[in-house]
Amino acid sequence: MTKVAFVSGANRGIGFETSKKLAENGIKVILGSRNIDKGKEALEKITSLGYDADLVQYDAFDLNAPKKVHEFIAEKYQKLDILINNAGVLLTNDLFVTNSSSVSDKDIKDTFQTNLFAVISLTQKLLPLIKKSEAGRIVNVSTILSSLTLHSAKDSPIAPAKEFAYNASKTALNAYTIHLALELKDTNIKVNSGHPGWVKTELGGPKAPMEVEESYKTSLRLATLDEKGPTGGLFHEEDSIPW
Repeated sequence: MTKVAFVSGANRGIGFETSKKLAENGIKVILGSRNIDKGKEALEKITSLGYDADLVQYDAFDLNAPKKVHEFIAEKYQKLDILINNAGVLLTNDLFVTNSSSVSDKDIKDTFQTNLFAVISLTQKLLPLIKKSEAGRIVNVSTILSSLTLHSAKDSPIAPAKEFAYNASKTALNAYTIHLALELKDTNIKVNSGHPGWVKTELGGPKAPMEVEESYKTSLRLATLDEKGPTGGLFHEEDSIPW
């Protein structure tokens, strides 16, 4: 039976490249896009390559979005094998700031809404469909900048990147990964966080070393883990990253 995947924020960047690779691997991928017109453009690009894909609107600020996505998938596919929580925001558009004392209340709340609260709501709503899969996989797209161990280390390799709202929201997302993985440890569902790399996207900026075409690797690996694969971890490709 064909596997079915849902990817949020799939109309561009890492989400699009991940969706394309999932489809290339014979998985029916459902693109989630806040802007439905941009979603249609992304869908056309994938289907024009001969791959199987679908589209549903997903807006992290729409509190009814999880219900709408659930109804769409339940009606058309009856199950979900892979959930990739890819949609995320960096509202200051600058990773390399130190703004803990100045970040606005609105930026914190809006960042957490997209990067954490919406992820929890969507995952909880789709979990009954994932439980129908023979091998459910949940991938929370995180970042190395979520690592408290690395931020606090002497001679930290990520010392300059202290945009608080983004980093903290992803740290909290990792906590959700750990808790949900432990809750589901006796099931066939695996839950992991993935750091795709520092990628040349609107979020990553032009100085990033990784081309967007290579950004799918971590999410694809975690989405297609076999039964012996890990759960409850933070990874970049094959490597584990400290919490």
